[in-house]
Amino acid sequence: MKKILAMLTVVSMCFVMLAGCGNSDSSTSSASSNKPAASDSSAADNSSAANDSVEDISSGPDYSGPKPIGLYESTHTEQEEMRDITAWELVKEIKTGWNLGNTLDATGSSSLAAEISWQPDPTTKEMIDLLKNDGFDLIRIPVSWGMHMDGNYNVDPEWMARVHEIVDYAIDSDMYVILNTHHEEWYFPDEENKEQDIEQLKALWTQIAEEFKNYDEHLIFEGLNEPRLRGTQYEWSGGNKKSREVVKEYAQAFYETVRASGGNNPKRMLMLTGYAASSQRTCLNDVWLPENDKNVIVSVHGYLPYSFALDTEGTDKFSDGNKGEIDSLFQSLANLFYVNEIPVIVGEYGCVDKNNTSERVECITYYLETAKKLGIPCVLWDNNAVGTDGENFGMMDRANCTWKFPEIIDAIKAVYAE
Repeated sequence: MKKILAMLTVVSMCFVMLAGCGNSDSSTSSASSNKPAASDSSAADNSSAANDSVEDISSGPDYSGPKPIGLYESTHTEQEEMRDITAWELVKEIKTGWNLGNTLDATGSSSLAAEISWQPDPTTKEMIDLLKNDGFDLIRIPVSWGMHMDGNYNVDPEWMARVHEIVDYAIDSDMYVILNTHHEEWYFPDEENKEQDIEQLKALWTQIAEEFKNYDEHLIFEGLNEPRLRGTQYEWSGGNKKSREVVKEYAQAFYETVRASGGNNPKRMLMLTGYAASSQRTCLNDVWLPENDKNVIVSVHGYLPYSFALDTEGTDKFSDGNKGEIDSLFQSLANLFYVNEIPVIVGEYGCVDKNNTSERVECITYYLETAKKLGIPCVLWDNNAVGTDGENFGMMDRANCTWKFPEIIDAIKAVYAE
């Protein structure tokens, strides 16, 4: 019997009139974060826990977000030439990235309205232009697919088309793109669930791989986002040996599915994720990697130092005393992967806003300078949340295509100025 997606909690939410960048009447976001509340430093390197969902608002007098637009017609219909380049070489070309968070990864609707169910701004090409103009050369597009799949694991064509359209915004701006599977509540890495999980994972990646098979090396696939034992004592503590082994099986299933597909996918760059995308040494040791494939990248997340960067009840000060967590992460990545020329991308990092912009500038500068020494690109998490009682990682004013904290953006640009 096919798995029935768990019913999501319905909460009420009011929406203002929405528009894309350039509309001065568009509201800024007050959406809540999708990061976990963690009680100690064991969760410092982990990020996303699903928000409470909202009702399907795709119909009704007040809805003014994306409408079903039919099937988007991409211009990338012919197989593009892919450079003969390894992941090690490609990653060294990338400087810095940004996450389109709480957007296509939101699970507040099973329709196109999901895009604005956790934050109010539909994605526009102008947002991507802002990134490009300010020196970002990589965008990570988190996507949740489960609510948009039927009982036979078929993806809703309109959802696939909207994802494809946003990917093209970035690809057509000559940016690198990471496309992933994000808040997939249907997988749970234990022996009881793994067979059906892998069946669905293969079905999903077969469809994604087919949809994007023509793209060159600028499009990177990331198989999983923070696969973990949700709601258990092991969720953010590194799991256990069995769960880490199941996550390795997930990664292998993703890898083999994409490599067996058509177009450029046999040579596509693939990001492989360990348990919870955790930066804990135990989890990094258990990242599954294939033999004799130079086109794979390790994916890891790191909101560090934890008390400063992620814990809303933690310190608002960044000092020499808490730089050690950052140093330790990159030393581990160097020892485990870079000595063997296995590239790494930090897919999520950032510092929650505690009305401490100058301290955040100092932390992000130190973080990126440390990563740059190893040639590790880092992708800033932006959930479009400001002024809430949750984790405020909002950076871009998506309604107006400006930056809410230009000092932080200037600091990022300064690290990569040379």
